[in-house]
Amino acid sequence: MSTEASAAILTTRNPATGEVVGEHPITDEAAVHETVARARQAASWWAGQDPRQRRSALLRWKRELVNGSMELAAVVRAETGKPTGGALFEIMLAVEHLDWAARRAARVLRRRKVSSGVLAMNHLGLLEYVPLGVVGVIGPWNYPVYTPLGSISYALAAGNAVVFKPSEYTPGVARWLAEAWSRACPEPVLQVVIGDGATGAALTRSEVDKIAFTGSAATARKVMAACAERLTPLVIEGGGKDALIVAADADIEAAAGAAVFGALGNAGQTCAGVERVYAVTEVYDRFLDAVKEKTAAIRSGADDAAAYGPMTMPGQVEVVRRHVTEALADGAVAAVGGPDSIRPPFVDPIVLTGVPEESAAMREETFGPVLVVNKVRDVDEAVQRANESRYGLAAAIFTRDKQHGLALARRLRTGATSVNSVLGFAAIPALPFGGVGDSGFGRIHGADGLREFSRAKAVTWQRHRAALDIMRFDPAPRAVATALKLFRLRHGRGR
Repeated sequence: MSTEASAAILTTRNPATGEVVGEHPITDEAAVHETVARARQAASWWAGQDPRQRRSALLRWKRELVNGSMELAAVVRAETGKPTGGALFEIMLAVEHLDWAARRAARVLRRRKVSSGVLAMNHLGLLEYVPLGVVGVIGPWNYPVYTPLGSISYALAAGNAVVFKPSEYTPGVARWLAEAWSRACPEPVLQVVIGDGATGAALTRSEVDKIAFTGSAATARKVMAACAERLTPLVIEGGGKDALIVAADADIEAAAGAAVFGALGNAGQTCAGVERVYAVTEVYDRFLDAVKEKTAAIRSGADDAAAYGPMTMPGQVEVVRRHVTEALADGAVAAVGGPDSIRPPFVDPIVLTGVPEESAAMREETFGPVLVVNKVRDVDEAVQRANESRYGLAAAIFTRDKQHGLALARRLRTGATSVNSVLGFAAIPALPFGGVGDSGFGRIHGADGLREFSRAKAVTWQRHRAALDIMRFDPAPRAVATALKLFRLRHGRGR
């Protein structure tokens, strides 16, 4: 996808063919602030709705997405180049999360009693979650429906209004989603602002109550610095360099199939996709042979029958080229493909082996259809190498031993781990998603995602006067003595 911004118009092109697929007015800084002001009014209305009314509106929006899924998939395909099947799968995943958030929000965020403890026995303690107000969502281009809706759906379900700034490569998808919302709900609870980084910066510096950002760690740092000006809280998903570990007892065919899918799906443009594999010595050769066999049948192209499409961002092709050529210069071997596989805007499957750990292909996010398969002595070495990355988004483990797999998952420094699959967590709405390190912080999806876009509020209600009334300037000496005695009995016995 290429974009051109002139005369306040953003022109988007199909990344595979170069044809113009859309022209969109750019939202300038003043218009961004006006949009946020409208969202503020809509947020007041939306938060005042009964939870059942919000659920009803969200489910109407869901039906718009389902009934218009082929039309939406065509927009996704035109702007990203991905096959229709991939676009539809992305929409299906997004709808599952939207449905879960809509149906669970009232239960997760409801007011509940908490233990009052000894010192406040005369009080009733209540915990409730209230909407933040207006949430600004800055979304990516690689999954322009699924990823931003991971924030949008949960923010809306939590009672907030949303202003969505999509990638400059996928504005048409965002406009489609907003138009679908307007058919489901007449109030501007979901609005879209369009443009490049300047529009995103304006949204970040506006009077939103939280920012949800998905993108590179470098851009995330800039967003975070801008948010610091107003102490605007944010949640960040900043990419990954995800590892897959193949144990000696793994199902090799299943592991190879998962690695190939995780590495090449969506042309490798998946934040939580597989970029590194650590296979133990006993099964390394068999695993590599299986990977080579499975990649032989995979083809990139512009036609809908291709396994995956072009690189959406032209500049990413050069990142892939640099990682591959530097790895080979450092002594790596191309088991599948190589530099000749890079034919912009397409990159055919590339599998590298023996890549030094200090190589860019092992340290930086490649974000292309490149898989590195390295040999390790055992799973302990694999875990160590996996954890040496500054990223920590997701990982995968293949082993027939369930308890061993779960123990390894606990040791990995990631926000999510799949055992005997890749990306399994993405299809489970109840599970939170997010990373550590350069992969960001905060969580979307699940109950944690609903609370991420809410504000915890503590409420107490004094039911009767305290038996020991010492929270005053003139407590009775006897009350103080009794309280001190009880304090020592309760906390001074070492157990």
